[in-house]
Amino acid sequence: MNKIYLKDSLDLDFVLIAITTTLKDYVFCHKMNTSLNLDLQRIEDQELVLGAKRKISYFSRYYQLFEDTEREFFVLSNRGTESLLVDELPSVDFFILIYQFIDQEDLDELLKRLKQISEVQVAALLDVNKLKSKENLAQ
Repeated sequence: MNKIYLKDSLDLDFVLIAITTTLKDYVFCHKMNTSLNLDLQRIEDQELVLGAKRKISYFSRYYQLFEDTEREFFVLSNRGTESLLVDELPSVDFFILIYQFIDQEDLDELLKRLKQISEVQVAALLDVNKLKSKENLAQ
């Protein structure tokens, strides 16, 4: 008997930035909106079933679409109601996911301006493909 294997492909084509801060999600996004001239809006929480006990956890999300470039920004909390979104990065508080092309100069400027927010301890670019829990980040 022939076997057919289906590969479930995730859309992992995004830039990933890890943020460590003491700020609550809404305060962090407000500071981003103010200092980076963004208009992030809260959207429905990301619901995931995670962990050995298979508990449902909810993660706050903020979103902005730039219509001229079709670039999408998501700010996603790493701390959910029941667990971490990405277990291997417990010190990360938020992830910024950027879909669609962003050139290196714009990305460098974004990282620089994120680091200028006084309560942000770390703003670092990550390679999503090196994360074990990368499937949790797929939108």
